[in-house]
This record gives sequence, structure tokens and C-alpha cells, in this order.
Amino acid sequence: MRSSRSEADPLDPGPQGFAHRGLHYGAVFPENSLIAFAAALEAGAGIECDLRLTADNHVLVFHDADAMRMCASPMRIGASRIADVARLRLGDGPIPTLESLLTLVGGRVPLLLEVKMDKDSWRWAPALKRALADYAGPLGIMSFAARIPRLLKANLPHVRRGLVVRDRWPAWKRALAIWLADPQFLAVEVAALGKPWVERARRRMPIYSWTVRNAADRRQAAVHADAAIWEGDGRP
Repeated sequence: MRSSRSEADPLDPGPQGFAHRGLHYGAVFPENSLIAFAAALEAGAGIECDLRLTADNHVLVFHDADAMRMCASPMRIGASRIADVARLRLGDGPIPTLESLLTLVGGRVPLLLEVKMDKDSWRWAPALKRALADYAGPLGIMSFAARIPRLLKANLPHVRRGLVVRDRWPAWKRALAIWLADPQFLAVEVAALGKPWVERARRRMPIYSWTVRNAADRRQAAVHADAAIWEGDGRP
């Protein structure tokens, strides 16, 4: 069932969807790296990525709470200062700051920025305000934590806000999170596509689906979502 919404989606990435953590592949093109984002730009895809805060309130583009998996370091991002994190290597480059990503993209494709909260919700609004102050390109900020889009509504009302939703959440938790977040879009787990609650939500707002990794996921997303958040064999 297609959406009955009449307004255009300002984050519509087009047929190439959103590249999940950039167009990454192994150690040469690491996830959430500037080279992976450059590859996504070259492919004409929108970009989905993750955000974390350092101890001194700098916004980094990074998924994990610590740097062991990606940088072979036990350093915890949220407990470290930007000068310390800058010494880590992500492939051949540094862990990107949000500002470096914005400079690279320059408004050419829409961005989906997922906030990874670590008991630091109160610090996010001022940090994002600083990082986004001079950026005019299309972007949305989303999180599993409903308080993040709620804070965005009050503090950055011009920024599109979204909620990331797991398929396994019970109905009461999902309904409460959507009510608290008051989102303008949802990013739902691909296993939830086609379910009645997703179809109902899609009549009111865009639905993006993560993580599309194969042809079956891609077919589901083509019918039941407005855009795929994909990687690997899920590429449109």
C-alpha cells in the first residue's frame, strides 16, 4: 500500500536510498568513515550514519560506545576528549566529526543522523546546534531514545526529527515512544515492514527501513517503505 500523504518528503533520497553508515566495505572503506561517505556520494545515495558525543561535547560520526571494534582501542568515546579521540585511526583516516561530514556532503544528498545516547541527553541539543549552525542541506536526526526527537522539537524545530523503531518492541512501548517523540518520520526495522501499525504510520509520515541487506529485504522496502537504509547486497 502506497502512502496517501500529499506533501513531498524533504529527505527523499531518490531511487538509491540511504547508504547505511556510508558505502562501506571491509577495512578499505570502513563504516562511518569519510571515504565511505565519499563513495556514497559518488553512487548518488543518501547517507545514514551514527553520532556520539565526546566528553567535551564534540559530535563524532561513530557507532560504538568504545573504539575496540573499529580502531582496536578500548577508548570510550563518551568518556574521552576530542584531542584523545583524534589520535585514533579509522582505516587510513581519523574518526570524522559531524562538521567534517557536513563539509564533505555540502547539501548534495540528504542525511539521516542517528544519535547514540549514553546517559547524556541534556548535552545533545547545544552540541547539535553548534555543529549544524552553518549547514543548510537536507538532514534528519533520529534516535531509538524518544527523548532525543522531543528535545529537537523544542530546541531545533527546523530540523526533521525521527524515531528508530525495533520490530520486537511490544505495542505499548512502540505507541508510548511515538507519542513521546512526536516524530516527523520513522526508521523501522525491515522485519516490521507490511505490518498494520507500519502501514497506518505511513499514512502520516515517511517510513524508512533498516537494514536492507538482500534482494528479499529490497523487495519488501520497495512496497512498504518510502526509502531503504541499505548495505551490501541490499543496494538498490
